[in-house]
Parts: sequence; structure tokens; C-alpha cells
Amino acid sequence: MKIHLVVALTGLAIGFAVPTLAQQKEPTPSEQEHQLVNEFNNKIDEAYNNNDVTALTAFYAEDAVLVTPDGPIYGRPAIEKYYSDLFKQVHFSKHLAKVDQYSPRMIGDERWDTGEWSATIQVQSQKGDPIQLKGYFGCIDIREGDDWKIRMLTYNMTPSPASPPQSSR
Repeated sequence: MKIHLVVALTGLAIGFAVPTLAQQKEPTPSEQEHQLVNEFNNKIDEAYNNNDVTALTAFYAEDAVLVTPDGPIYGRPAIEKYYSDLFKQVHFSKHLAKVDQYSPRMIGDERWDTGEWSATIQVQSQKGDPIQLKGYFGCIDIREGDDWKIRMLTYNMTPSPASPPQSSR
């Protein structure tokens, strides 16, 4: 009888302990790592805000992939063409990328980070009000010498809240 009780209690204890052990706390990057990735993103923000294709594409590795809402773009030359075409149509201002509290995550000479971004754009062919955009991003960077380069960047755009329906009264 005692053995059955001990086995049951042991099984119960293991049943409660295993899920607790399986829960992993998100690793928190050092303040220095967080600051370095913020400085990197601030330079990218500046390139966007200056609509500077050359400066912006210099942040990408030669074999980088840019995953846009319309699909992936492979290689720095194609990414440069993408931004060149984009900046002919749209003027960026107030571009701001903000990494989340768990970014970056360092893995040797690679790091990955996630966060949110926002920007104000003015479509060149339209005379209307500026448009506010925002979304989320995920980025994998690699170290090339003393510099970091974007190996893969993916982003989305979150839709603006829908306008409330107008009553027809």
C-alpha cells in the first residue's frame, strides 16, 4: 500500500515538475548588445529618411535576402534596384525601427533581432496627406570584419484601423 502511494506521489511530482522545467525564460541581451543593434538600426533609419539608396543597400550582405510583403528579393544588386525604384515613387520621413526587449540574440558571428517599425511616407505622384505606416520586422545580421551586414530582413505592414461605418441617416 505504501509503495503505491509513493509511486503515485512521485508520478504526480514529476508531472508538475516537467512542465515547469520545460518553460524557458527569454534570454535578455546585454545592454551593450542592445545598444549596438539600436545604433545599427539608427543608421538604417537615417538612410531611409534621406532616401539614400547607396547608404541603405550598403547595410546588406552581397547574398542578402529582403522579404517584402510582395515576395523575396535576392542579392544586393536586386535589393538596390528595389530601393531605387521605391524611392522614385515614395519619399520616406520619420522612419524608426525599434528592437524588442529580447533583441538581439547573438549566435557566434550572427545575430537576429525582432521589433517594430514605423514611417511616414509621401507618394510622389499624389498631392494628398502623408501616410503613416507601421509593422514588424525580423532580421538576421552577419559580421563582416568589424561591420554588421543584413543577411535576411523580413517585414510586414499592419493595416490601419478601419474607419467606423457611416450611418445613412
